[in-house]
Amino acid sequence: MAHFVIMGCGRVGATLAHTLEDSGHSVAIIDQNERAFRRLRTGFGGRKVTGVGFDQDTLRQADIENAYAFAAVSSGDNSNILATRVARETFHVEHVVARIYDPGRAEIYQRLGIPTVAAVRWSADQVLRRILPESAIKGDFREPSGRLILTELALHPAWIGRHIVDIENAATLRVAYLTRFGEGMLPGPDTSYQQGDTVHAMVQGKDTAEVARLLAAAPVKEI
Repeated sequence: MAHFVIMGCGRVGATLAHTLEDSGHSVAIIDQNERAFRRLRTGFGGRKVTGVGFDQDTLRQADIENAYAFAAVSSGDNSNILATRVARETFHVEHVVARIYDPGRAEIYQRLGIPTVAAVRWSADQVLRRILPESAIKGDFREPSGRLILTELALHPAWIGRHIVDIENAATLRVAYLTRFGEGMLPGPDTSYQQGDTVHAMVQGKDTAEVARLLAAAPVKEI
């Protein structure tokens, strides 16, 4: 069981909180408006913290120091990015994601190393894929036989700088495309995985657990 902190108790924030709690994790959710917690179901067992999500004392009340991941999904781009940076840079939370309304800012945030999801293509599931490793290979698309899955992959930070072909050689998969600075791109033979990239690959359904295990670890060093 891991601990998750969510900033913003709107529809998406409440959905995330319920999903994580149902998965057996502990959850703390932050909102400036105490009435926002009414969106949470009766019997919600997580911590409800009233305050500003980028305030360090507020984050400590949410037990950010023991958080596995932090998701900022309030209605304000600036607040979400600021809170995410505080979570990562001050409290060293490794897994963070911020919701944004202005896709034009995506490149700036990606350069800061902050995964983002734009509201125009928003879903709670997209956040979960960025903060919950076991959700990394659920699949966006299955071909008719169900044997092949097109999905986003979660990679260990040590893969940054390695060629896409190295990723393909390390696991049974074929990289279909990358999302870089909010735009899709087809990788070439010399394309390297960069910080902020999202890797989309075709994986055989029977291999998903092994692929997730291999890529969640650092690449094997060549002798």
